Amino acid sequence: MALRKFITIIGIIAVLSIISSCFGTTEKSKINNSSENTSLVTTSGDNESNSNSTKDSTAASGIQKFFEYTGFSNATTGHIVMLFVGLFFIFLAIKYDYEPLLLIPIGVGILIGNIPFFQAEGINLQLGVYQEGSVMNYLYFGVIKGIYPPLIFLGIGAMTDFSSLISNPRLMLLGAAAQVGIFLTFIGALFLGFNLPEAGSIGIIGGADGPTAIYLSSKLANGEIINGIQTKNLIGPIAIAAYSYMALVPVIQPPIMKLLTSRRERLIRMKPPRAVSKVEKMIFPIVGLILTAFISPSSLPLLGMLFFGNILKESGVTKRLADTARNSLINIVTILLGVTVGASTQADVFLNSQSILIFVLGAFSFMIATAGGIMFAKIMNLFLPEGKKINPLVGAAGVSAVPDSARVVQTQGLKEDPSNHLLMHAMAPNVSGVIGSAVAAGVLISFLY
Repeated sequence: MALRKFITIIGIIAVLSIISSCFGTTEKSKINNSSENTSLVTTSGDNESNSNSTKDSTAASGIQKFFEYTGFSNATTGHIVMLFVGLFFIFLAIKYDYEPLLLIPIGVGILIGNIPFFQAEGINLQLGVYQEGSVMNYLYFGVIKGIYPPLIFLGIGAMTDFSSLISNPRLMLLGAAAQVGIFLTFIGALFLGFNLPEAGSIGIIGGADGPTAIYLSSKLANGEIINGIQTKNLIGPIAIAAYSYMALVPVIQPPIMKLLTSRRERLIRMKPPRAVSKVEKMIFPIVGLILTAFISPSSLPLLGMLFFGNILKESGVTKRLADTARNSLINIVTILLGVTVGASTQADVFLNSQSILIFVLGAFSFMIATAGGIMFAKIMNLFLPEGKKINPLVGAAGVSAVPDSARVVQTQGLKEDPSNHLLMHAMAPNVSGVIGSAVAAGVLISFLY
């Protein structure tokens, strides 16, 4: 009986020990789990706190970086000035109809080229016209390599009628006389400290021929070493100056024309041009091409395309090609040329004392060219009999701004005498001025390149 009780007690103790052991393990597990959970909660809380802090920091960093890349952060006074210049060009084109086909593309190009963007050493966002690989840089290739100007000349040739020049060849001398502005400005640029190639590029502005100015500056003032002389890249300022003065022909020329002529001279009537045969029209561009190319081979890319376009027009058998050259092609190239030239006026490149000097010299060159044509017409009149004298106003059309200078001559002539039409007479020196400025550019390339 006692043994039974002992065994029972031992059994109860064993059971209780087992139960106690099981409960202890469970509690420890609960405690450990609770501790782990607490630790996890704490760790999770810390991680969540750190994660939130990191997210806040990343968000702030992202916003700061976004702002650093905006135009607001990178804008300078120069950018603002150039944006106003671009808007002014657009205003002149729309409000006063000053060469809208040129000034609107250039004005928009100035806006595109002067939207500020982030720039740092080793970072190329491929946005600016001077950043390698950018779309604008590829389009600008046609400017710096002189591709666009010959295409413009092709279109001009397909639009030009040389009849007035053929019927009265002596008026070609007025176009040649107007080129005096180019060479006087060349000397002035040398005096102001520009080197020989740069001075030659600046002087051509006097011809008031934008494509020729771009072509010459792409050869002589492109930032490379020319004939052993290190040049600056002046393509942008020279192109803007040339096109600006082309657009301002109706503003600049009339005061000079009135100052240098008397009312009696402005009333001179000229005989209507004679009729020109188709054979003459066909022979002229062929002879002109060969003759000018032999005189100045360096002008061949420009004059070759000019006369080629005229041959397409006058041959009568290439109407589709002539229509393409004077419409679609010249319009496309004008857009590309205007926008890229405008975009090249980035404030950090364009706004400097040299650009201002170029504009001043360009104005001087243009006024001298206008005066040169007028004065030469007056000199010619000293040797011409009555009835064959030249209205000196026609000499102002010797600059290459076709057909704007001729229109200005027509307008001024009608103001003096509403029945005196000078347009056809003025077209002769006007188109000869195009040829003359291209020949002058070829001569400068031959001497300075």
